[in-house]
Amino acid sequence: QVQLVESGGGLVQAGGSLRLSCVASGRTFSNYAMGWFRQAPGKEREFVAAINWSGVNRYYADSVKGRFTIFRDNAKNTVYLQMNSLKPEDTAVYYCAARPIASGTYYDGSSYDYWGQGTQVTVSS
Repeated sequence: QVQLVESGGGLVQAGGSLRLSCVASGRTFSNYAMGWFRQAPGKEREFVAAINWSGVNRYYADSVKGRFTIFRDNAKNTVYLQMNSLKPEDTAVYYCAARPIASGTYYDGSSYDYWGQGTQVTVSS
């Protein structure tokens, strides 16, 4: 079992920045690829970013490419999502998720076994 706890969400003006953190506990963090997903009111959950176990390979949704950066610190059991140039359409609940190495695909939420409780990000115009 892996427990994930997100933090760092909040209210920010358009053009601003936030850094989300997700701390994992329970099993060896480096055995898992990690992802960030988001869900806006009335919309389906969507993929945002993912990172492999070592941090070398990173993947982004087209909508956030060039603005968001995912990175991890395996010594701290933490994955981060640095969000810059935020837009009102980035408003959503953001979830981190853990996927066993070599399991499924990085953009498919059903490939992830463990999920955090979510953190709200609100971007005002």
